[in-house]
Amino acid sequence: MSKYQSITRLGSLLSLFAIALSACATAAPPARPAAQPAKQVDWSKVRSAAEAGGMEALIAAAKAEGELNVIALPDDWCNYGEMMKTFSQKYGIKVNSINPEAGSADELQAIRDNRENKGPQAPDVIDIGLAFGPVAKEEGLLAPYKVMTWDTIAGPKDPEGYFYTDYTGVLVFEVNLDVVKDVPRDWADLLDPKYKGQIALAGDPRSSNQAAQTVYAAAIANGGSLDNIQPGLEFFKELNARGNLLPLIANTGSIAKGETPITFQWNYLALANVEAFKGNPPLEIVYPKSVNWGGSYLQAISAYAPHPAAARLWQEFLYSDEGHLLWMKGYCAPARLEDMLNRGVVPEDLKAKLPAPEIIKNAIVPSLEQLSAARELIKNQWDSVVGLDIK
Repeated sequence: MSKYQSITRLGSLLSLFAIALSACATAAPPARPAAQPAKQVDWSKVRSAAEAGGMEALIAAAKAEGELNVIALPDDWCNYGEMMKTFSQKYGIKVNSINPEAGSADELQAIRDNRENKGPQAPDVIDIGLAFGPVAKEEGLLAPYKVMTWDTIAGPKDPEGYFYTDYTGVLVFEVNLDVVKDVPRDWADLLDPKYKGQIALAGDPRSSNQAAQTVYAAAIANGGSLDNIQPGLEFFKELNARGNLLPLIANTGSIAKGETPITFQWNYLALANVEAFKGNPPLEIVYPKSVNWGGSYLQAISAYAPHPAAARLWQEFLYSDEGHLLWMKGYCAPARLEDMLNRGVVPEDLKAKLPAPEIIKNAIVPSLEQLSAARELIKNQWDSVVGLDIK
């Protein structure tokens, strides 16, 4: 190709380019696509804060909801009174406390009864005994969610995040010394006629985790096993026959008044009472010689939570260092205790409030399956074997 031919071809290309530029100058610019609305997050389906924009997004959504419904959380149980107050003040969210004296079965029933109800009687979150977690999951009552500190949670937890351990304690006898002068030291002592009309459970064994586990512990103390709790029912049958077992549910008020002077109690609740009563009346906490029985509770979110973002923020708060320290103030050993001790973030005064490490370490703790089977047996046979309606 000659220089002339090259110039000619270049001229032709330039002419075409000029025509194209002219056309662009006169044609209307292409229309921009219409702005898309911001994606709305369905917080009832969110399984972690990270998948929905992180903690800032979760906090904003929870504040917008403005309320949180909790159930079965007495103020003096694991320091929940301060826990709820701190959460409310921190985030400006009103906490509605439903039926503080309810048992674990009552919590599940509240979810069932309020599936379509978005009012204050519908719980957003629950704190239930170990045996109730698998039952609630199977029934579709729970929503899965993993808090940011998930990997440091010790104890039973559902791999998908439907439920997870929150705190642990051991079972003790709580004794009002104004009424009881000769303090029982073990389970067999409780059958003595001198304790007639003095012994009470801290719940209805047919619906309360704490009360059901008391029957379970009694089975171990009377020749039973983790797979044979019949001796526990027989023990309470004998307590009832001798008139030692009261048909009352013990609570802080009845313990203080001496109406239920010997109570089966989680150690953290008994220790909280010692602090609250300040010696009036004086209490003694007895760790039974024959059985060191340990028990944990579970946290979970209702699948029908009327405030799903607030429910998830509540869990994040509970499982933060701040929330765990508040549990420790209430004498509870929280699920992330080992991690926090290893990082040196637990003050000495709170360490002193916790049971000796060997007590927790050496406690007998049934599996979820064993506890579920025991709970069903107790619920079905309490009336026919023991025959005492606890109210």
